[in-house]
Amino acid sequence: MSALLGLVAILWSPALFAIEPVSVLLEQAERARSSDTAEFQRLMQQLNSKDAHPTRLQAEQIAYLNAYLVSFTGHLDEGISQARSLIEKTRDPDLKFRAGALIVNNFALNGRYNEGLRQLEQTLALADSVKDPALREHGWISAAVLYNQIGQFQLCFAGYYKFDSLLKLHALPADDAPLLETISTCDQAGEIVMANVARVTLAKKWMGLGKSDQAIVMLQSHLAESQATHYPRVISEVRSLLAELLFAQGDLKGAEANARATTQLGSEIATTPPVVAAFLTLYKIADKRGDTKQALATYKQYAEAERGYLEEVKARELAYHLVRQEAKQKNQQIQLLDRQNRLLQLQQQVDRQSAQNSRLLMLMFALGACLVGFWGYKTRRMHAALRRMAEIDALTGVYNRHHFTLQSEKCLVACALAGEPASLVMFDLDHFKTINDSYGHSTGDWVLKEVAETCQAFCRRMDHFGRIGGEEFAILLHGVDLHAATRLAEDVRVKLAAINSQESGYKFTVTGSFGVSASSLSGYDLAKLLAHADLMLYRAKREGRNRVRTYAPDMPITLRPQSDLSTLPSPHPRDGEAAESPAGG
Repeated sequence: MSALLGLVAILWSPALFAIEPVSVLLEQAERARSSDTAEFQRLMQQLNSKDAHPTRLQAEQIAYLNAYLVSFTGHLDEGISQARSLIEKTRDPDLKFRAGALIVNNFALNGRYNEGLRQLEQTLALADSVKDPALREHGWISAAVLYNQIGQFQLCFAGYYKFDSLLKLHALPADDAPLLETISTCDQAGEIVMANVARVTLAKKWMGLGKSDQAIVMLQSHLAESQATHYPRVISEVRSLLAELLFAQGDLKGAEANARATTQLGSEIATTPPVVAAFLTLYKIADKRGDTKQALATYKQYAEAERGYLEEVKARELAYHLVRQEAKQKNQQIQLLDRQNRLLQLQQQVDRQSAQNSRLLMLMFALGACLVGFWGYKTRRMHAALRRMAEIDALTGVYNRHHFTLQSEKCLVACALAGEPASLVMFDLDHFKTINDSYGHSTGDWVLKEVAETCQAFCRRMDHFGRIGGEEFAILLHGVDLHAATRLAEDVRVKLAAINSQESGYKFTVTGSFGVSASSLSGYDLAKLLAHADLMLYRAKREGRNRVRTYAPDMPITLRPQSDLSTLPSPHPRDGEAAESPAGG
């Protein structure tokens, strides 16, 4: 049992928490849990004592270790109960994934395979949100354990996912034998697709070791086999990597042929990583040949494909939630139809009975009306939830970029017709990347939510507040002139600097750089208001950050590209900082 539990024992790399003794005990417990049972139990007694004062995240990690401990000692059902309780309470995706993997493992141990498969589906759905690649690998190992328990020996798939994860971790074994064995297993099982993607993994390893010639020979010798699958994703993986390898060897003609073949495989893979890499190779070829016009054209194609890939990743989360809502609605409709069918059967029975039973018929009709009403109520709530998902930023609870644009344009039209002023305040958090890098993305998420809550206190119902980038926010103020908007921006700046970061478990200062524009100078065009406010925000950054700058007509307009109404300003580097992605990933 301990060996099987060890498959889902995931090495935890705890951050440096504010309370050092608790963090030290947690680190020791993580190391001892599968190697020294007595020491692990002793450490857990200390962590569960009243003398320990863990942070919220530390308390959740302790809860996971408690669930692991009771499971390790043979109390599988109790371990399942504790792990489920942790999943319901924690907001950390890594902990949710760990707890889910533990539940799957316990179900596999006690033979409850149906429940294990259901839990496995829920757990693997979280894989894309897990930050640690090693943690995702252990999730797939948990899946392999369960499938092996029920006799589904998918060795080919398990081997590929293992080595693909090791490749991304730069931890592939020095010996090629394990990868070659996986390729052979896939070939014997008739899994030609998986065999060839495994060869791509091996070729990438060889490329990193300077064995490009060997990688080219292997890929070219199996190119016809890849083409025979007629599977664009596999063909693109092989040809795109071949193009990159041949370009590195100076074979521009061969590299161009494979790259172009990759980009012509169809629109269904137009934004996948192999196609993005192929366009990049075509750009490099044109640049090396000195064909400036062709280089510019292919670079535009590369940039468009890469942007499409990033947008597709973001769209998956929304699509997942929409599909779940649609499934719930269909289940409700099926339940309603089933109940209506039972009502009709009861009605037929009542018709055959005497008048004494007529009141039962009326009661059943009333019950049906209640069910229809309840279904309608649930449907309205679902539609409201979907609408909120489309309008509200999931992390901060304020308007997302698209909805902020729509509402702001309507507000500006109303102000213009009424002859009322309008102002726009835009601000960007200073050194936000440093917070993410130093304290983790969960702390960055906490900062974004605190900033949003602080700013909402300054907004009236007629104002519009939105998150328009990773750490960039904007407020459109209805009926407020430039002077009043500048004063409000200064008040917000002071409030942000006063945020108490100790609730996150760390001590740091939150500041922002502000730019202000108004309709009196920029007109009622949202694009101009955003451009002028962004110009001032950039100026505040350059002058030292944590300050407010107001637009004036004589301000230079060449410091920054002018914003466009169709694309609100996105997160961008300021004064040499690297571009920062949203803290939620």
